[in-house]
Amino acid sequence: MAAYRATIDWVLAEGEDFLNGRYSRGHLVDFAEHRMPATSSPHVVGKWAVKGAVDPEEMLVASLSSCHMLTFLHMARLEGFTVTRYRDAAEGVMEKNAAGVPWVSKVTLRPEIEYAGKRPTEAEAEHLHHRAHEECFIANSVKTEVVVEEVVPA
Repeated sequence: MAAYRATIDWVLAEGEDFLNGRYSRGHLVDFAEHRMPATSSPHVVGKWAVKGAVDPEEMLVASLSSCHMLTFLHMARLEGFTVTRYRDAAEGVMEKNAAGVPWVSKVTLRPEIEYAGKRPTEAEAEHLHHRAHEECFIANSVKTEVVVEEVVPA
């Protein structure tokens, strides 16, 4: 099939105290064609997170949202609907599991979708989201619950 790669690069800065946890969690993530600054979540490490960098939990939420959107666009096209805009205000929730280990237990997708021409009925939209979820590669790769709450423009 296909292989996907990411290179993570972190370096202890001079003067930081690794053994006492006083070090930046900032690092770089290199993909095939671009580089992204990343960090640990400030909810986890406080001031040792790097402002302006994305954390793994945000990347997970964005990955689920992006995959659902791309799959939904494909499904809508196959059903004859012309999507002109898709905006999702996705949100992930982290909590502790039964063993007390934090995990992203739920991601709620809240897509707001605009169409040219005919718009799907509520039942058709629900069916498209269900199919998109069933075929989304990322949703099929995680145990996180993914919920879709489409926002219908007035």
